[in-house]
Amino acid sequence: MKNIIIEEKFCDLRLDKFVLDYLGEEHTRSFIQRLIQDGKILVNDKIVKSGYKLKLTDVVDIFDFELKSLDIEKENIPIDIVYEDEDLIVVNKPQGLIVHPAPNINSGTLVNALLYHCKNLSGINGVERPGIVHRIDKDTSGLLVVAKNDLSHKFLSDQFKVHSIRREYVALVHGVMKKSHGRISNNLGRHPKDRIKMAVVPEGRNAITDYTVLRRYNKCSLVLCKLHTGRTHQIRVHMSYLGFPIVGDPVYGLKKDNVYNNGQLLHARVIGFIHPRSKKYMEFKVSLPDYFKNIISNL
Repeated sequence: MKNIIIEEKFCDLRLDKFVLDYLGEEHTRSFIQRLIQDGKILVNDKIVKSGYKLKLTDVVDIFDFELKSLDIEKENIPIDIVYEDEDLIVVNKPQGLIVHPAPNINSGTLVNALLYHCKNLSGINGVERPGIVHRIDKDTSGLLVVAKNDLSHKFLSDQFKVHSIRREYVALVHGVMKKSHGRISNNLGRHPKDRIKMAVVPEGRNAITDYTVLRRYNKCSLVLCKLHTGRTHQIRVHMSYLGFPIVGDPVYGLKKDNVYNNGQLLHARVIGFIHPRSKKYMEFKVSLPDYFKNIISNL
């Protein structure tokens, strides 16, 4: 166990940021936050939140921890691999596929498929999320980059942290948008009454989305969204906030939204990043799924 007494220079620093800097670059903030939540990191012998602001003479205890051996089953689930090398994999995730296991969900995820396909995946994000640098929602299709080793994971995570990863999504939204393009910039956080949902709230984290209308239909609009930040459900919340919810969105969409019966029409079309080994910029683009194309064609 490590025992640290907080000096003045660390006052007002978030606990998760302090521990991340203290332990070094081999871990991610999300991993540190799980340690705090699990009681592996205490302040003055108490479990506190990750955002706790440190005070002078606070005592931070970091208990010994180890990455458990992976006990998630490998499953021969077909995955669409767009690119792969010794450091990373770029996957085109289908709609309906959950990215990683969660409570009561131990099989049928992208992680189960990756474990079958790969000999190695990064271990930074713990046993339930090997290789997972970022996520896209279960009901969202499209591109996802996965790390095969910890150095790649850290290098890619740093790019996500400073929002230098290029990510473009295509969405079909309800309503005919008059403005051809614009920027949505506000704070997103947990919904004050429904903790499962995200919402625009003053105390949230800044979220920025640029949008461009690609085509207008009778009752819908096809929109290109560019992420400048990567908050949970960002595009879904932002488009709903504008009054143009994504077609098929089960959480932020219209209550009676069974016209197209094809689920959520949001697709991660482009991802671009600096490769962790070559340090060269790489960019990948995939077309819309067939069901998405068919709906547009019918419109």
